[in-house]
Amino acid sequence: MFIEKEVGQVPKGILYVESRPSSPEQAAGYHKWYNESHLQEILAIDGFVSARRFESLGEDGPFIAIYEIDADDIEAVQATLGAAITAGTMSTPVGLQLDPPPVFRFCREITAPES
Repeated sequence: MFIEKEVGQVPKGILYVESRPSSPEQAAGYHKWYNESHLQEILAIDGFVSARRFESLGEDGPFIAIYEIDADDIEAVQATLGAAITAGTMSTPVGLQLDPPPVFRFCREITAPES
């Protein structure tokens, strides 16, 4: 699945997330929540411009979500997302495995030094 907003330039960072459904019985609800609610909620936050989901080729791998960020201050986008989660404005996850918890990594683009 790929969702994109209008982007003016090349995104400057990403949010990388690894997660799993809590059980095979919860998988359908987990994917429905992710695709129909969660992706749109993330993209509603200023700075997030696209979202993609991937599945592992192996049966035991996590699902991966890559959210592109178009902002000069990646930490401010991270703080805004954290505030939305704390305020309870994001939907409650459905069927999401919490033990171990999902892996979240905010990353900024780096450029190679000029030679």
